[in-house]
Amino acid sequence: MLMSAECCSAKSGELEKLARQAEQRRVLVIVLAINASMFVLEFGAGVIAGSTALMADASDMLGDAIVYAVSIYAISRSDRWKAGAAVLKGVTILVLGVGIAINVVARIESGVPPSSTLMLAFGGLALIANLVCLRLLWRFAAQDVNMSSTFECSRNDVINNCGVLLAAALVWWFASPWPDIVIGGAMALIFLRSALRVLAEAAPQLRAA
Repeated sequence: MLMSAECCSAKSGELEKLARQAEQRRVLVIVLAINASMFVLEFGAGVIAGSTALMADASDMLGDAIVYAVSIYAISRSDRWKAGAAVLKGVTILVLGVGIAINVVARIESGVPPSSTLMLAFGGLALIANLVCLRLLWRFAAQDVNMSSTFECSRNDVINNCGVLLAAALVWWFASPWPDIVIGGAMALIFLRSALRVLAEAAPQLRAA
C-alpha cells in the first residue's frame, strides 16, 4: 500500500507539471498570434504615418512573436534549454534596441512630423492587445527564467504603447517631429536596459545548467 501511495503521489505530481506546461503553451500560442497580427498592422501604420515610435513599437511586436515562439519550444525542455532561450530573447531585444536607435537617427535627418491621428489609433489598439497579453502571462511571471523573461517582454510592450500615445499627443500639440523622435529614443534605451537585465539573469543559469 505504501509503494502504491508513493507511486500515485509521484504520478499526480507529474501530471500537475504536464498540465502546467500545457497551460503555458496555450497562453504563449495566444500571445504569439496577437503579437504577430499586431506587428503587421502597426508597422504598416507606422510606415504610412512616418512615425519612429510606432514602427519601433511594431518591431517590438515582431521581436515578441519570435520570443514567444522560442518560449513555446523551451517549455518542456531542461533548465539549460530554458536558460538558453532566455539568452536568445535578450539578444533579440538588444538587436531591436540598436535598430530603433538607427531609425531615430534617420528620422532626425528627415525632420517631417508624423501623423498623430494614425499614431493615436494604432498605438491605442496595440496597448489594448498588450494589456491582454500581460494579463494572460501574469500568473506565470515567477515560474522559471523562461517565463520570467517572456513576461518582461510583455511588460515592456505596455510601457512602449504608453510612450507612443504620449508622442502622438505631443506631435499633435506642437506640430513637430521631435516628440516622436524623443519617445523613439527612450524606447531604444528601454530595449537596451531590458536586454541587459534578461542576459544578466539568464547567463549565470545557463552556465550553471
